Amino acid sequence: MSSSTESPKKIEWLVVIPDFPAAHEKRLEVRPQHFGGLKPAVDSGLYKMGGAVLNEPPQGSDPTKFSFAGSTVVISASSREEIKEVLRNDVYAKEGVWDVENAQMWPFLCAFRFPVPGQEEKFTDPNAKQ
Repeated sequence: MSSSTESPKKIEWLVVIPDFPAAHEKRLEVRPQHFGGLKPAVDSGLYKMGGAVLNEPPQGSDPTKFSFAGSTVVISASSREEIKEVLRNDVYAKEGVWDVENAQMWPFLCAFRFPVPGQEEKFTDPNAKQ
């Protein structure tokens, strides 16, 4: 029997967070801050993977030309409420990019996971100078 003082078990969740309409310029403006805040969450195991969701396949690698729809993340958490709290603390939510209240969240049982070829680190900041 488990004690009532034990923390709820953390599981992985697949989360899709839509952007607010017309958030493209704000997303680009605060993107460096967003990426700067990800490393601790990735290194701690909170975030397992994540990235942008696009309306259309990108034509090249210039983010100013991407048609962003939102973001997706696999997060380790014990509840939807915990996830929303984490998301609300991200600069994308604080600056009006993410529509956290309309995020979709599903418990996620990963069947397979492969490392990204060429990425030895857990997190590579795309804004970092090479």
